Amino acid sequence: MSIRSPKKLIEVALPLDDINVASAREKSIRHGHPSTLHLWWARRPLAAARAVIFAQMVNDPGGERGYYAGKTKAQADAEREELFQIMRDLVLWENTNNEEVLGRARAAIAKSWRETCALNPGKPGFDPEVLPAFHDPFAGGGALPLEAQRLGLQSYASDLNPVAVTINKAMIEIPPKFAGRAPVGPEIEAERGTKKGTRNAFEDWSGARGLAEDVRRYGAWMREQAQQRIGHLYPTIRITPELIAANAFEEGADGQKELKNGGLAGLQPGQELTVIAWLWARTVKSPNPAFSHVDVPLASSFILSSKAGKEAYVHPVMEGDRYRFEVRTGLPPESAQDGTKLGRGANFRCLMSNTPIEPAYIKAEGTAGRIGIKLMAIVAEGARNRVYLAPTPEHESAAQQAQRGWKPETTLPDDPRNFWTPAYGLTTYGDLFTPRQLMALNTFSDLVPEAITRIRADALATGIPDDGRGLDAGGNGATAYAQAVGVYLGIALSRLTDICNALCRWESSKTQVRNLFGRQSIPMMWDFAENNVFAEAAGDYGVSLGNMVRALLELPAVGDGLAIQSDAQSQTVSANKVISTDPPYYDNIGYADLSDFFYVWLRRSLRPIFPNLYATLAVPKAEELIATPYRHGSKEKAEIFFLDGMTAAMHNLAAQAHSAFPVTIYYAFKQSDTKDEGSSTHSTGWETFLEAVLRAGFTLTGTWPMRTELGNRMIGSGTNALASSIVLVCRQRDASAETISRREFQRQLREHLPEALETMIGGTSGQSPIAPVDLAQAAIGPGMAIYSQYAGVLNQDGTPMRVHDALVLINREITEYLTPDAGSFDADTLFCNSWFEQYGWAEGPFGEADVLARGKGTSVQGVAQAGIADSGAGKVRLLRWADYQAGWDPKLDARNPVWEATHHLIRALNTQGEAAAGALLAAMPDKAEPIRQLAYHLYTLCERKKWAEDARAYNELITAWHAVLEASREQGPRGEQLGFDA
Repeated sequence: MSIRSPKKLIEVALPLDDINVASAREKSIRHGHPSTLHLWWARRPLAAARAVIFAQMVNDPGGERGYYAGKTKAQADAEREELFQIMRDLVLWENTNNEEVLGRARAAIAKSWRETCALNPGKPGFDPEVLPAFHDPFAGGGALPLEAQRLGLQSYASDLNPVAVTINKAMIEIPPKFAGRAPVGPEIEAERGTKKGTRNAFEDWSGARGLAEDVRRYGAWMREQAQQRIGHLYPTIRITPELIAANAFEEGADGQKELKNGGLAGLQPGQELTVIAWLWARTVKSPNPAFSHVDVPLASSFILSSKAGKEAYVHPVMEGDRYRFEVRTGLPPESAQDGTKLGRGANFRCLMSNTPIEPAYIKAEGTAGRIGIKLMAIVAEGARNRVYLAPTPEHESAAQQAQRGWKPETTLPDDPRNFWTPAYGLTTYGDLFTPRQLMALNTFSDLVPEAITRIRADALATGIPDDGRGLDAGGNGATAYAQAVGVYLGIALSRLTDICNALCRWESSKTQVRNLFGRQSIPMMWDFAENNVFAEAAGDYGVSLGNMVRALLELPAVGDGLAIQSDAQSQTVSANKVISTDPPYYDNIGYADLSDFFYVWLRRSLRPIFPNLYATLAVPKAEELIATPYRHGSKEKAEIFFLDGMTAAMHNLAAQAHSAFPVTIYYAFKQSDTKDEGSSTHSTGWETFLEAVLRAGFTLTGTWPMRTELGNRMIGSGTNALASSIVLVCRQRDASAETISRREFQRQLREHLPEALETMIGGTSGQSPIAPVDLAQAAIGPGMAIYSQYAGVLNQDGTPMRVHDALVLINREITEYLTPDAGSFDADTLFCNSWFEQYGWAEGPFGEADVLARGKGTSVQGVAQAGIADSGAGKVRLLRWADYQAGWDPKLDARNPVWEATHHLIRALNTQGEAAAGALLAAMPDKAEPIRQLAYHLYTLCERKKWAEDARAYNELITAWHAVLEASREQGPRGEQLGFDA
């Protein structure tokens, strides 16, 4: 049955800058963000997810019902601008739950759906009153299913990974199920009569507010119970006269005592300070025979605080064949910075003898189980500052009293690229915790089922009936509700493990404990910080729970949601649904291996609730679609596994997706895997992924670079600047598609790509130009659209053209289009371009410059007179934009090449802003188009040569282009001559 499917907005245009700015800003937002429910390693920004799904579902006004169907281009552009404005409002963090904005978005989606149904009357799946449901088969951290639910769609999330499924249940499945219910737990005793509780913050319990309040109340009960049971393991530290005396020393002939540890100044004997953290160093026996009985520290630093005016450090004191640690304040000696470290990796020195301790020795000691730990310092909370104290016997004893109880015995993977601890004897996930941490986590874990029993009893007492079914069986009564609250209590425990383990570092610049997963790996930590789980600071169960509650309050809790465990290659959930997905990225992240760190704790707490989800001892790994060499035996076998598996998964999507909508697929570049070929950017993972998508039967109708990095990080020193993600827009390829020759493919590229590039670098109504940093990736879309619409492109020898070769040809056309020699540039600009390509801003010989200038139809003297080069003493060099003189007036300059105009514009933009640059452009409107094209070309050239700072100037000019054009219009009639849409 033939389906008429109008082009969607995402297949034509997007307000990309607005989406990228909002996505980058979102990275700095923590309170209330769903990411604070539980860590996930690759979570798309909510702004990008919301924008993509919206644009994927609304019809483009210039499509089947657009201007060639009775509307003018101006009318279609005006309608598109309305959709753009909805998107600009939609992506703002402040509007995440703004019902007025969301209402406009939902209305636009419904309107487009009714129009689409009108084109397909009576066909199955085209009921104008019922929106298609949404599905993400690689749901991961859940941003996409969550935003689909926020936009009014019934949302389905599936993933092979139980941790991901649990996160999605917590975000899209549980909150709507129990929306609008008042809390059942008793108010917290200490808060009665105050406004501290959530109860006093709302007039009703709509949405997930009641659920969130019960999570808070029962979490507080759990913390209280845990402190009663194990609080003695986390003692305060008492300031005693002996402690103060031990930190003093004689100074000068007058016998006046001064504090070695100035942090004790002002403290009085008898004061009790709460410990924030205990700082430990791992130890090995000294390899020096004279000290072979001494456990010497492996400390990467002795610095406790590097804050200006608040410096503190550990000072080792040697006493014969023994040593102890003191804490001192003030500027530390240089030696304190590196502790006992001698170089990268496991290279240390013996504190007693300075004998080098080599990695092989430490690995042997670790494998034999002989690596120990020694307390270096205690960090306490003073009246206004951190207080750093030397170890005390009482605190070492408190740590040793802990009976660790249950310990996760799941083995860490043999993956030395991302898991470094097994080489040093820490081979199981349980080995990554101290006995005290294990006892604390066990205690909180044991309290989850106790809390569930209490919640059920309280729910029954408040009149909630019990249907006898648990949460996993679809229950809705007291038992299911108690388990629902228990899920969040268990997730909070899992979340706590990220900062309650023996691989957390002490960050001296911020004087706080930092969590383990600062990146997607488990590195070895030689000196680590053990937090106090009752300190009411980071690492406290209550603090962790509080952050989760804030996120829970912001969830939409509307409609229906379902999260299930399913393999993307075989799932059938996608049938007739809108699909947007964020699949694994080749070999970037081993989600399953990393997830085991959390899985072992979640399973202990949540297996009674989700017996099938947590049936296995570890996260399933055999089917995980990543190219992991250690798992498959070689890089080649891993790539084949990924390509075959991803092809099957993509084919499954292509076969099931709702025919009225394109499928959107995110792909993230891995910076280290890229290499230059001309001006193009290649990645083995990217090409393999594209190959899988096209082999699955998809054709690309667009590619959009989505950035999540802040603007000042977009161009790294000496590296390609890559988008954080590329969104591929895909449709199912026509079954009758034919094959074409390589020559015909090249002809079509030459014919169609320039028009697409012109749209990208020129922008359309409401859409800013694609920044140069994003152009190579965005231009893949129209190029691959040509390549992918055919069943195959055949080389001259009859073999199929691979994706890699197609990308090379596409990038070659992009370079050709942007090359000044291909345009109508003046002779001076052509000379400067060629000279710049060879010498950059450096000097070169006059003779060579003279020959080049004559060949380009100009002279070195003429270029110097134009004010864009210096010539003297047999040398020639181009002037940087910063060398150009302020006050330049193009109307008074008789020789004004495009090269000069471009760099004067950059100078004005960088020194005076967009208004000044606009005023300058208004005086030379005929130069606007050549300036823009030259900026794109020079960015591409600089990026290829890894001239990062130079590339930045050209990228920023294009990024600000529409603002500069708008400013030029405000200058009067001269600006109006430009004739460009801003």
